[in-house]
This record gives sequence, C-alpha cells and structure tokens, in this order.
Amino acid sequence: MAKNILHMLSPLRHMSPFDVNMSLDAGYDAVVPYIDVKLEEVMPLVQDAMFSRSPRDAVHTAVFIGGKDAVLALDMLEQVRKTLLKPFEISAFADPAGSFTTAAAMVACVEKLLKQKKGKALADARIVIFGATGPVGYTSGVIAALEGADVTLTARELNKVQAKADEIKQRFGVTVHAAQAKSPEEITATLAGKEVALCCAAAGVQVLSASMLSAAKSLLVSADVNAVPPAGIEGLDLMANGVELAGGSLGIGPLAIGDVKYKTESGLFQRMASSPKAISLDFRDAFSFAREIA
Repeated sequence: MAKNILHMLSPLRHMSPFDVNMSLDAGYDAVVPYIDVKLEEVMPLVQDAMFSRSPRDAVHTAVFIGGKDAVLALDMLEQVRKTLLKPFEISAFADPAGSFTTAAAMVACVEKLLKQKKGKALADARIVIFGATGPVGYTSGVIAALEGADVTLTARELNKVQAKADEIKQRFGVTVHAAQAKSPEEITATLAGKEVALCCAAAGVQVLSASMLSAAKSLLVSADVNAVPPAGIEGLDLMANGVELAGGSLGIGPLAIGDVKYKTESGLFQRMASSPKAISLDFRDAFSFAREIA
C-alpha cells in the first residue's frame, strides 16, 4: 500500500517543528520540508510530487504550506490548485504559522460564547481586533467579516492597518474598518461601542488593561491568543472560557483557544491523510471544523 507522504513548503528559512510534529502524529508516514520556497517555485515542486506516483496513489500525496504570511500562503495554495491535473490530483493545506487554525479557533470560541451566554449571533457583532497586521489578527478579521460581523482592524500605525483593510476588500469582497491604536487613549477609543475584542498582538504585550475593560460598557466578550506573560488582557487566565473580567465582559484565554486550535489543525491533517479524493484546505475549512469542535 502506498505511504502517505506530505511535502511541506515554507518561504522562510525553517519549517515549523510544530507543524512537522502535528502532521506526523496525524498519520503521515513521511514528512519532507522545503524551505526558502518562492511563489514561482511552487508549480515545479507540485508537479514533481504529483507525477511521481500513479493516479491510483495520488491521493496519498499532499502539500502543506507554512510560513508567516497569510496572503502569500493563500497565493501559494492557489498556485497548487492551478497546477493540479486529473487524474494525478493531490491534496493541499495552508496554515502559515498556525494562523488559519488559530484564527478559526478564536472566532469559533467567541461565536459560541456570544450565542450561549449573550444570545447574540456573530453576524450581528461589532468586533475590534488588536494586532490586526499579523497573520492571526488579519485572518480573524477576514473570517468574522465574511460571517457578516462589523469588523475594525487596529494596529500601532494607521497606514499599515489601512493597507490590510484595503487588501481584504479587494481580495475577499468585504469591508472592514481600520483604526490606529497606539496610545491608551486610542485603544480606549477603539473599544467604544464594540461588543467583542480580539487581542492578537505580539507575545508578551498587554493590550487591554482592567481600567480599559471597565470603561468599555458595551463589551460582551474579550479573547486573547497571547500565552506569554503578561497577558494581552489584564486579569485573563490562560484557561479562561467565559470567566467574567473587569467591566463584565466574558474572557477567553489563549489555552482555551489553543485547545480548539490544536484539535482543528490535527483534524484537518487527518482529514487530508484519510480522504479518498484530493481536497484543498484553507482558513474557511479551518473555521468550519473549529465550529464543530467548539
């Protein structure tokens, strides 16, 4: 029987050990990393992987796309799709820096808490995302906006986050707002009127203080993916999942999100390894899977 072989492509100098471990534990027999991969190199690599096996065994070959750039990963995944040729089609999965599965898990956890504890749909929520120029914040914004939420992306520099908002409009056809949130006053201003706060800033950076939360009277749910002290949200426990914070919003901690993220990434690797036909997975598939888990 043909072995399940996973070719892992990264535009960076290293492939993530996290993803290597996850894919092997999910059932792949062999995992081969390729680093410093440029967009134009995806096609010949995929062709080599695709045509080296019979059509019957093609389904046992797959490609994973890593890196840290959400948009580049989507472009590389699209290049994989364009390269495929029947009956040699192989599967592909993009999850740069784990951002697609992390963002999917975060939004899915928020959606569940909003519905169960606040009787509110994600589509009706006003959401602000801190650290939105990073891959997790960016992807969280896309997922929430595609679901119909009113989304505001923030970063320390307005021009950078506005560029992300423009890119989302052009690429996905949804409108998101952009705001600068550099000073405590700016952060407090962006929280005004919002019902959900997603903290996706760099590890070890506290974004929201207890006083900011207390002043945000409309805030219902606050979530953070930062597991490195100090917490991105003051007073938020790592495992919190619906614990009340200052001001009354319900907090979701990084390890509660991480549990859903881990199961989502592992589950998608397993789905790809066991699928009887070639499949292609991105953040949309991750969110659908995370919803089931959450």
